Amino acid sequence: QVQLQESGGGLVQAGDSLRLSCAASGRTLSSYAMGWFRQAPGKEREFVAAIWRSGVSTYYADSVKGRFTISRDNAKNTVHLQMNSLKPEDTAIYYCAAGSRFAKGPHEYDYWGQGTQVTVSS
Repeated sequence: QVQLQESGGGLVQAGDSLRLSCAASGRTLSSYAMGWFRQAPGKEREFVAAIWRSGVSTYYADSVKGRFTISRDNAKNTVHLQMNSLKPEDTAIYYCAAGSRFAKGPHEYDYWGQGTQVTVSS
């Protein structure tokens, strides 16, 4: 079992930056691919970014490519999502997830955090 806890969300203005963190407990994160997802009110949960176990390979949704950066620190059992040039359409609850496959489908991930709210005002 892996327990995940997100932090770092908040209310910012368009163009600002935020850094989300995901801390794990229970098992080492180095055994898992990690992903960030988001869900806006009335919408389905959507893929944002993923990173492979070693951190060498990353993958992004087109909507965040060039603005968001996913990274991981396996020694500290944490994963981060650096979000720059935020837009109002980035407003959502952001979730981190752990799974055995490097994938963008939510069903590929086995463990989920509770989420952290990100609100971007125009």
